[in-house]
Amino acid sequence: MAKLSQSSFRRILLSRILLVSVPVLFIGEAITFRKARSSLLETAKQNLTESAVRKGESISDAIASLKVTLLMASQTSVLKKGTAKNAQQFLKQLAAQQPKIIQCIQLTDIQTNKLVASTCRSDRLISNTEDDSWQPRQQAQFLAPDQIHIKPLLKQHVNKTKVTRSQCQLQLLLSAPVYNSAGQLRYALSFESALQQKERELSEVSRPWWYSPGSLAGSTLVIDQNGTILVHPIAERVGRNIQQDVDAKELQSIVNQPIAKQPDFLHLSFEENGSKFLAGYTAIASPISNKPNQRWIILAVTRLDNVLFALREIKLILFVLTIGLLAASLLATLYLARDLARPVEKLRDYALNLQSHYAAERVPHNFKIREFQQLAEALDNMVERLKAWADEIETAWEEAQAANELKNEFLATTSHELRTPLNAIIGCVRLVRDGCCDDREEEMEFLERADVAAIHLLGIINDLLDVAKIEAGKLSVVMEPIYLCHVLKEVINLQSVQMQQKGLQLIVSDWEEEILVQADPAKLKQVLINVIGNAVKFTHEGSITIKTVIESVATQVNSPSISRVVVTVQDTGVGVAPDQQHKLFRPFVMVDGTTTRNFGGTGLGLAISRNLIELMGGSIMLCSAGSGQGTTVAIALPILTVSSLRSQSPVVGGSLVFNRTSYMASAIGDQNKNSKT
Repeated sequence: MAKLSQSSFRRILLSRILLVSVPVLFIGEAITFRKARSSLLETAKQNLTESAVRKGESISDAIASLKVTLLMASQTSVLKKGTAKNAQQFLKQLAAQQPKIIQCIQLTDIQTNKLVASTCRSDRLISNTEDDSWQPRQQAQFLAPDQIHIKPLLKQHVNKTKVTRSQCQLQLLLSAPVYNSAGQLRYALSFESALQQKERELSEVSRPWWYSPGSLAGSTLVIDQNGTILVHPIAERVGRNIQQDVDAKELQSIVNQPIAKQPDFLHLSFEENGSKFLAGYTAIASPISNKPNQRWIILAVTRLDNVLFALREIKLILFVLTIGLLAASLLATLYLARDLARPVEKLRDYALNLQSHYAAERVPHNFKIREFQQLAEALDNMVERLKAWADEIETAWEEAQAANELKNEFLATTSHELRTPLNAIIGCVRLVRDGCCDDREEEMEFLERADVAAIHLLGIINDLLDVAKIEAGKLSVVMEPIYLCHVLKEVINLQSVQMQQKGLQLIVSDWEEEILVQADPAKLKQVLINVIGNAVKFTHEGSITIKTVIESVATQVNSPSISRVVVTVQDTGVGVAPDQQHKLFRPFVMVDGTTTRNFGGTGLGLAISRNLIELMGGSIMLCSAGSGQGTTVAIALPILTVSSLRSQSPVVGGSLVFNRTSYMASAIGDQNKNSKT
């Protein structure tokens, strides 16, 4: 049951996805906005710098054009020889040809200082300025007919209701001498010009000079080499020195730069705490002076808001995009959470409804997501394994109960087997101790019986200890090369007395004397005694056949075969039923486990023998056709060839010297190899 502090998988998945996607989305929007702003600024800087260069070139070209026009006009014969009326007509025609640049043309008599002809007004142009020192009063001031005098007109008065075009333009007064045919200075021809700003036109103060959204051409600002402002978007500042400006430090730094320096840009603010401006600038040689290092600074200035005007649309686009992406992200998250949560919920319902492993339905399948499909298949396999394990546990429980019963039978049998020789020992010893024997021979007979019973008791105890070692994994063997026939002969000699007493016939096949195996002599002898002893014990009449056979066995495909010897002990005894044969190699298991059975023993012999043979790298197998049809036990051991022995052990005195330590290591290696196989 879910706790109050817990949340559903779908809600957690939804919150986690949104928690990750929303910050990433806002961070991406912020980076995009900053990148767009920096791109706009970089573009504006380049455009304003190029605009300043174009403005400088335009001013230089316009002044050069005015010079040429003025020089050509001063050289015409109409002005040199014609009357005042002809001069007036000529000036009007000249003004009509240059309507955008030349605002006024006047012809002044040098001697009388009076106007001869004018296209604008009756007073002289010089009267509008404070300084008339430029006017050539003496002939010596004009040394050559092609000499032109240029002076900027710095008008300080501004109409408060209108800003005229000329007040935001560069105004120049150009004068050239006019000589008569005799070569005498007669007139002064003057042009009043206003160089236009082609990128904008201002006619009313209702639109500020900086109002040009998105404009990257900028307004013109011209500063001469002395720091005097010749052109300024704000007409009141024309004629002022840059030292009076808020941006005096920045402007002075570019005025002091050498003329050959590359164009650049800077940030300006014409008023304290006012709007910020961006300006590109360049320098040109002063067009009104022939002195070296005299130059004008041309700036293209625009407000920073104009540069970033496109950010408004970008902000709107990003806002709409953000809302759209948030909505799309929410819908995608809901859809994704549903697709991911539905399989989990189905698997959860299946697990909650799993009441019984027999009555359970199959795990939901056919998921669209491969991982969930694999999870369902794994869960299905797990349920199947649990069912199989449950069956195995149930079977194991039944076997454990049966084993418990067998163990109880074994304990009863063992206690009987222990009590019988122990009672015999106690009885015989007490008879001897109490002097109940008639002579020494009778005493020796009782002591012999006690000794046999003690040996039998010791064998039972040794079997119990061996089983305990087997279960603890501590039973070990000491391997060494031995001749199998010698061990067989010793065991047969030990069992021959019992065979003779029961009248059994012993049949032994021809043995090869040189069958060499690697085994523990004592443990192998114990196994053979147990197997042959069982054959003698369970055979009342007939024979016991012992033979050896050498076989070749291939351990793996395409690998050399190995040789092994199989010792077969076959009797004509009571035999074993087929359904009981698999129990004989288990500890504490006997076919007849009752205390009133016909044959004694603890039932541990074959279990111990199997473990000992497997430790020595061999195998043991029992088979019987059924009760009363005898039993056959086969023991297989790998053969150790003489050639392999000679390659590992030295020959001393014509015989092999066996190194017990090396063969123990070799035996352990063979044992591990056989175990893995």
